[in-house]
Amino acid sequence: MSKNEERLRLVLVAPESDDADAVARMIGEALKGGDVASVILPQYDMDDTRFQKLAEQVVPVIQQAGAAALISGDSRVAGRARADGLHIAGGVEQLGEAIEKHAPKFIVGGGNAQERHRALEIGDLQPDYIFFGKLDGDIKPEAHPKNLALAEWWASMVEIPCIVMGGTDPASALAIAETGAEFAALRLAVFAEPGRAAAIVQEVNALLDQKAPRLGS
Repeated sequence: MSKNEERLRLVLVAPESDDADAVARMIGEALKGGDVASVILPQYDMDDTRFQKLAEQVVPVIQQAGAAALISGDSRVAGRARADGLHIAGGVEQLGEAIEKHAPKFIVGGGNAQERHRALEIGDLQPDYIFFGKLDGDIKPEAHPKNLALAEWWASMVEIPCIVMGGTDPASALAIAETGAEFAALRLAVFAEPGRAAAIVQEVNALLDQKAPRLGS
C-alpha cells in the first residue's frame, strides 16, 4: 500500500477491569471487527501481580489477531508477557529513558504533550509515535479540541506518527482522521456496549474507508 493510499488506523485502549478473562474476551471480540493496528493495556489501579496476569493472558490474543500489544508503563510486565512495545504516559525524561533502554527491541512511544514545545521535546527523542491525550481521556463524545489542534499541527510538519485519543462516540475517529493523524485511539467508544465491540470496530473502519482522507495526499 503506497503512502497516499493509506488512511488513519485504529488503536484500542483496553477497558478498565482486573478480570483477565473478561478483558481477553472483550478485546478478542473487538479484534474480530476488522483492522486494528495495536492495543494498549493500561495498568489502571491493578497491583503488579494482577496486571502481570492480565497482560500474559491478553497479549497473545492481541498478537494472534495481527495487532501489536503495547503495555503502558511497566517494562518488566512487557518483557514477561512478550508484548510488542511500551507506552509511556509520563514525561519527556521517562520516555527518553525507555527509548534508550528498550528501543528498537520494543516499540516505544507515548506522550503527555499538552502544548507544542513539549511535543517537540518528545519528538527530539525519536519515539515510534507520540500520543495526544490521556488513555482514560474519553470523557465526552468528541475528541478533545486541544488534542485535535495539536495533531493537525504535528501531522503537517513532523514525520513521527501520532495517535490521538478519541471520544466516547466511535465517529470521533473521523474528526481525528481529518487532522492528518495516523491513528485514533478508542476505549469506551468500543467497549462500553458489551457484545457490540466487533460491530463497532467494523462500523468505524467502514466509515474511515468511505470518508477518511488519504495520508500524504
